[in-house]
Amino acid sequence: MRALEEGLEEFAGCAVIISHDRWFLDRVATHILAFEGESQAFWFPGSYSEYVADYRKRKGGEAERPHRITYKKLVR
Repeated sequence: MRALEEGLEEFAGCAVIISHDRWFLDRVATHILAFEGESQAFWFPGSYSEYVADYRKRKGGEAERPHRITYKKLVR
């Protein structure tokens, strides 16, 4: 992981990183593209910790309650 982090820090281009490792994301991510409730994409310029703080501020108490996505019914 350390070699990957160092490689990403030295890399001059752009990389898309998909990970559930919050600490790793916090160290290497400079922007977050999050798919939030109801499959809405949200662009956030900042680290993962900053994104989480912003999410909680935007969503309030809803951010703490897990919920299922409701899908539209398929129509023939």
